[in-house]
Amino acid sequence: MSQYTQPQQPQQPYAPAQTPGTLPARNGLGVAALVLGIIGTVSGLIPFFFWLAGILGLIALILGLAGRGRAKRGEATNKGVTTFGAVLGLVALVLSVVGAVLTFKAVDDVVTDINKAVQESSASAKPAADGEAAAGEGAAGGTEGKDDVLRQGDSAVYDDGLEITVGAPAAYTADEFAVGHTKGNSAWTVSVVIENKGKEKFDTALVGVDARAGEDGVDAEQIFDGQIGAGFDGTVLPGRKITAKFAFDAPADAGNLTVEVSPGFDWDASQWELKL
Repeated sequence: MSQYTQPQQPQQPYAPAQTPGTLPARNGLGVAALVLGIIGTVSGLIPFFFWLAGILGLIALILGLAGRGRAKRGEATNKGVTTFGAVLGLVALVLSVVGAVLTFKAVDDVVTDINKAVQESSASAKPAADGEAAAGEGAAGGTEGKDDVLRQGDSAVYDDGLEITVGAPAAYTADEFAVGHTKGNSAWTVSVVIENKGKEKFDTALVGVDARAGEDGVDAEQIFDGQIGAGFDGTVLPGRKITAKFAFDAPADAGNLTVEVSPGFDWDASQWELKL
Protein backbone atom coordinates (compact mmCIF):
# COMPACT_ATOMS: atom_id res chain seq x y z
CA MET A 1 0.00 0.00 0.00
CA SER A 2 1.49 3.21 -1.12
CA GLN A 3 1.40 6.35 1.00
CA TYR A 4 0.06 9.59 -0.44
CA THR A 5 2.58 12.42 -0.33
CA GLN A 6 1.30 15.99 -0.52
CA PRO A 7 3.14 17.92 -3.16
CA GLN A 8 5.43 20.55 -1.70
CA GLN A 9 4.33 24.17 -2.33
CA PRO A 10 6.83 26.24 -4.19
CA GLN A 11 8.63 28.78 -1.93
CA GLN A 12 7.46 32.35 -2.43
CA PRO A 13 10.16 34.90 -3.05
CA TYR A 14 10.91 37.34 -0.10
CA ALA A 15 9.17 40.66 -0.45
CA PRO A 16 10.92 43.58 1.21
CA ALA A 17 8.84 45.68 3.69
CA GLN A 18 9.51 48.84 1.74
CA THR A 19 10.56 49.82 -1.68
CA PRO A 20 14.32 49.61 -2.09
CA GLY A 21 15.99 53.03 -1.88
CA THR A 22 13.31 54.71 0.29
CA LEU A 23 13.48 55.74 4.00
CA PRO A 24 10.65 55.97 6.58
CA ALA A 25 8.97 59.37 6.96
CA ARG A 26 10.69 61.62 9.50
CA ASN A 27 7.85 63.75 10.91
CA GLY A 28 9.38 64.54 14.32
CA LEU A 29 10.45 68.08 13.49
CA GLY A 30 6.99 69.05 12.31
CA VAL A 31 5.29 67.64 15.39
CA ALA A 32 7.80 69.35 17.71
CA ALA A 33 7.33 72.66 15.86
CA LEU A 34 3.54 72.44 16.26
CA VAL A 35 3.69 71.62 19.98
CA LEU A 36 6.24 74.34 20.78
CA GLY A 37 4.38 76.84 18.60
CA ILE A 38 1.13 76.24 20.49
CA ILE A 39 2.81 76.55 23.91
CA GLY A 40 4.73 79.64 22.79
CA THR A 41 1.61 81.36 21.46
CA VAL A 42 -0.32 80.69 24.67
CA SER A 43 2.63 81.98 26.73
CA GLY A 44 2.66 85.17 24.67
CA LEU A 45 -0.90 85.90 25.78
CA ILE A 46 0.06 85.75 29.48
CA PRO A 47 1.58 88.93 31.01
CA PHE A 48 5.26 88.67 31.99
CA PHE A 49 5.70 85.38 30.07
CA PHE A 50 6.94 87.13 26.93
CA TRP A 51 10.43 85.66 27.47
CA LEU A 52 9.10 82.08 27.34
CA ALA A 53 7.05 82.88 24.24
CA GLY A 54 10.15 84.26 22.55
CA ILE A 55 12.29 81.21 23.30
CA LEU A 56 9.65 78.64 22.29
CA GLY A 57 8.58 80.67 19.27
CA LEU A 58 12.14 80.85 17.93
CA ILE A 59 12.68 77.11 18.39
CA ALA A 60 9.31 76.32 16.79
CA LEU A 61 10.10 78.51 13.79
CA ILE A 62 13.48 76.86 13.26
CA LEU A 63 12.08 73.35 13.60
CA GLY A 64 9.15 74.23 11.33
CA LEU A 65 11.42 75.50 8.57
CA ALA A 66 13.63 72.45 8.91
CA GLY A 67 10.57 70.17 8.76
CA ARG A 68 9.35 71.90 5.59
CA GLY A 69 12.71 71.20 4.03
CA ARG A 70 12.31 67.53 4.84
CA ALA A 71 8.82 67.51 3.36
CA LYS A 72 10.06 69.10 0.13
CA ARG A 73 12.73 66.43 -0.18
CA GLY A 74 10.19 63.69 0.38
CA GLU A 75 11.65 62.72 3.78
CA ALA A 76 8.48 63.73 5.69
CA THR A 77 4.77 63.55 5.00
CA ASN A 78 3.42 66.20 7.38
CA LYS A 79 4.04 69.37 5.40
CA GLY A 80 0.81 70.98 6.66
CA VAL A 81 1.59 70.31 10.32
CA THR A 82 5.14 71.59 9.88
CA THR A 83 3.95 74.77 8.17
CA PHE A 84 1.38 75.43 10.86
CA GLY A 85 4.03 74.92 13.57
CA ALA A 86 6.33 77.43 11.87
CA VAL A 87 3.50 79.97 11.60
CA LEU A 88 2.68 79.55 15.29
CA GLY A 89 6.36 80.03 16.13
CA LEU A 90 6.36 83.31 14.22
CA VAL A 91 3.16 84.39 16.01
CA ALA A 92 4.76 83.55 19.37
CA LEU A 93 7.77 85.70 18.48
CA VAL A 94 5.55 88.65 17.59
CA LEU A 95 3.59 88.25 20.84
CA SER A 96 6.84 88.09 22.82
CA VAL A 97 7.99 91.42 21.36
CA VAL A 98 4.62 93.05 22.11
CA GLY A 99 4.61 91.58 25.62
CA ALA A 100 8.14 92.84 26.29
CA VAL A 101 7.23 96.37 25.20
CA LEU A 102 4.07 96.42 27.35
CA THR A 103 5.85 94.92 30.36
CA PHE A 104 8.74 97.37 30.25
CA LYS A 105 6.31 100.28 29.85
CA ALA A 106 4.25 99.08 32.82
CA VAL A 107 7.37 98.72 34.96
CA ASP A 108 8.53 102.19 33.92
CA ASP A 109 5.15 103.67 34.88
CA VAL A 110 5.29 101.99 38.27
CA VAL A 111 8.82 103.25 38.90
CA THR A 112 7.75 106.75 37.88
CA ASP A 113 4.78 106.65 40.27
CA ILE A 114 7.02 105.40 43.09
CA ASN A 115 9.52 108.18 42.43
CA LYS A 116 6.72 110.74 42.53
CA ALA A 117 5.46 109.31 45.81
CA VAL A 118 8.93 109.23 47.39
CA GLN A 119 10.06 112.61 46.10
CA GLU A 120 9.05 115.33 48.50
CA SER A 121 7.54 118.58 47.26
CA SER A 122 9.62 121.55 48.28
CA ALA A 123 8.20 124.76 49.68
CA SER A 124 9.09 128.42 49.34
CA ALA A 125 8.17 131.21 51.73
CA LYS A 126 5.51 133.73 50.81
CA PRO A 127 5.43 136.79 53.12
CA ALA A 128 2.16 137.87 54.60
CA ALA A 129 0.24 140.91 53.40
CA ASP A 130 1.78 144.28 54.30
CA GLY A 131 -0.25 144.82 57.45
CA GLU A 132 0.27 141.29 58.72
CA ALA A 133 3.94 141.33 57.75
CA ALA A 134 4.55 144.49 59.74
CA ALA A 135 2.83 143.01 62.76
CA GLY A 136 4.75 139.78 62.31
CA GLU A 137 8.11 141.54 62.12
CA GLY A 138 7.37 143.50 65.26
CA ALA A 139 6.25 140.38 67.08
CA ALA A 140 9.08 138.16 65.84
CA GLY A 141 11.76 140.37 67.38
CA GLY A 142 15.01 138.41 67.27
CA THR A 143 14.04 136.43 64.18
CA GLU A 144 14.26 139.48 61.88
CA GLY A 145 16.64 139.10 58.96
CA LYS A 146 16.23 135.34 58.69
CA ASP A 147 14.69 134.79 55.27
CA ASP A 148 14.09 131.11 55.91
CA VAL A 149 11.96 131.76 59.00
CA LEU A 150 8.20 131.92 58.57
CA ARG A 151 6.30 134.23 60.89
CA GLN A 152 2.64 134.74 61.69
CA GLY A 153 0.63 135.30 58.53
CA ASP A 154 3.40 134.00 56.25
CA SER A 155 2.64 131.17 53.85
CA ALA A 156 4.59 128.11 52.79
CA VAL A 157 3.98 127.69 49.06
CA TYR A 158 4.66 124.23 47.60
CA ASP A 159 5.54 123.59 43.97
CA ASP A 160 2.33 121.65 43.37
CA GLY A 161 0.12 124.62 44.30
CA LEU A 162 -0.45 123.79 47.95
CA GLU A 163 -0.27 126.83 50.22
CA ILE A 164 -0.26 126.73 54.04
CA THR A 165 -0.62 129.78 56.27
CA VAL A 166 -0.31 129.97 60.06
CA GLY A 167 -1.85 132.92 61.89
CA ALA A 168 -0.87 134.74 65.06
CA PRO A 169 -1.21 132.88 68.38
CA ALA A 170 -4.06 133.82 70.71
CA ALA A 171 -4.46 133.08 74.39
CA TYR A 172 -6.92 130.29 75.13
CA THR A 173 -8.71 129.10 78.23
CA ALA A 174 -9.08 125.34 78.23
CA ASP A 175 -12.08 123.84 79.96
CA GLU A 176 -11.80 121.71 83.07
CA PHE A 177 -12.03 118.48 81.11
CA ALA A 178 -9.31 119.39 78.62
CA VAL A 179 -6.70 116.80 77.71
CA GLY A 180 -3.10 117.93 77.21
CA HIS A 181 -3.26 121.05 79.40
CA THR A 182 -1.12 121.25 82.55
CA LYS A 183 -2.24 123.43 85.43
CA GLY A 184 -0.05 126.51 85.70
CA ASN A 185 0.85 126.49 81.99
CA SER A 186 -0.55 128.78 79.34
CA ALA A 187 -2.74 127.67 76.45
CA TRP A 188 -2.46 129.17 72.98
CA THR A 189 -4.40 128.67 69.80
CA VAL A 190 -3.18 129.09 66.23
CA SER A 191 -5.19 128.99 63.01
CA VAL A 192 -3.83 126.94 60.12
CA VAL A 193 -5.19 127.56 56.63
CA ILE A 194 -4.60 125.13 53.76
CA GLU A 195 -5.36 126.48 50.30
CA ASN A 196 -5.28 124.22 47.26
CA LYS A 197 -4.15 126.16 44.19
CA GLY A 198 -3.15 123.03 42.32
CA LYS A 199 -5.05 120.88 39.84
CA GLU A 200 -5.74 117.84 42.03
CA LYS A 201 -7.69 117.50 45.25
CA PHE A 202 -5.69 117.42 48.47
CA ASP A 203 -6.43 114.90 51.23
CA THR A 204 -5.96 116.33 54.72
CA ALA A 205 -5.90 112.93 56.45
CA LEU A 206 -2.11 112.95 56.87
CA VAL A 207 -1.68 116.60 57.86
CA GLY A 208 0.26 116.89 61.11
CA VAL A 209 0.58 120.01 63.28
CA ASP A 210 3.07 120.05 66.17
CA ALA A 211 4.61 122.76 68.32
CA ARG A 212 7.54 123.51 70.61
CA ALA A 213 7.65 126.31 73.15
CA GLY A 214 10.34 128.55 74.63
CA GLU A 215 14.01 128.94 73.86
CA ASP A 216 14.67 125.36 74.98
CA GLY A 217 12.16 124.05 72.45
CA VAL A 218 10.20 121.85 74.85
CA ASP A 219 7.29 119.96 73.34
CA ALA A 220 4.07 121.94 73.47
CA GLU A 221 1.43 119.30 73.93
CA GLN A 222 -1.70 119.67 71.85
CA ILE A 223 -4.85 120.39 73.81
CA PHE A 224 -8.13 118.61 73.21
CA ASP A 225 -11.40 119.68 74.79
CA GLY A 226 -15.00 120.21 73.82
CA GLN A 227 -14.17 123.30 71.76
CA ILE A 228 -10.93 122.55 69.96
CA GLY A 229 -8.67 119.72 68.81
CA ALA A 230 -10.59 118.17 65.94
CA GLY A 231 -8.01 119.28 63.36
CA PHE A 232 -8.49 118.83 59.62
CA ASP A 233 -10.91 116.45 57.99
CA GLY A 234 -11.78 115.56 54.39
CA THR A 235 -10.31 116.79 51.12
CA VAL A 236 -9.67 120.23 49.65
CA LEU A 237 -10.74 120.63 46.04
CA PRO A 238 -8.70 122.76 43.61
CA GLY A 239 -9.36 126.45 44.20
CA ARG A 240 -10.70 125.87 47.73
CA LYS A 241 -9.28 126.33 51.22
CA ILE A 242 -9.85 124.87 54.67
CA THR A 243 -9.12 126.26 58.15
CA ALA A 244 -8.58 124.51 61.46
CA LYS A 245 -7.62 125.75 64.93
CA PHE A 246 -5.10 124.00 67.15
CA ALA A 247 -4.41 124.64 70.84
CA PHE A 248 -1.05 124.01 72.51
CA ASP A 249 0.11 123.91 76.11
CA ALA A 250 3.22 126.01 76.82
CA PRO A 251 5.12 126.99 79.96
CA ALA A 252 3.86 130.25 81.42
CA ASP A 253 7.20 131.99 80.83
CA ALA A 254 7.60 130.81 77.22
CA GLY A 255 8.19 133.76 74.88
CA ASN A 256 7.76 132.00 71.54
CA LEU A 257 5.99 129.08 69.93
CA THR A 258 7.44 127.10 67.00
CA VAL A 259 4.66 125.54 64.96
CA GLU A 260 5.50 122.83 62.42
CA VAL A 261 3.00 121.76 59.77
CA SER A 262 3.59 118.59 57.76
CA PRO A 263 1.13 118.20 54.84
CA GLY A 264 1.96 114.51 54.39
CA PHE A 265 4.63 112.07 53.23
CA ASP A 266 5.09 113.77 49.84
CA TRP A 267 5.78 117.27 51.22
CA ASP A 268 8.46 118.89 53.32
CA ALA A 269 7.36 120.10 56.74
CA SER A 270 7.40 123.90 57.26
CA GLN A 271 7.93 125.83 60.51
CA TRP A 272 6.64 129.13 61.83
CA GLU A 273 8.23 131.14 64.64
CA LEU A 274 5.47 132.87 66.58
CA LYS A 275 5.94 135.41 69.36
CA LEU A 276 3.74 134.81 72.40
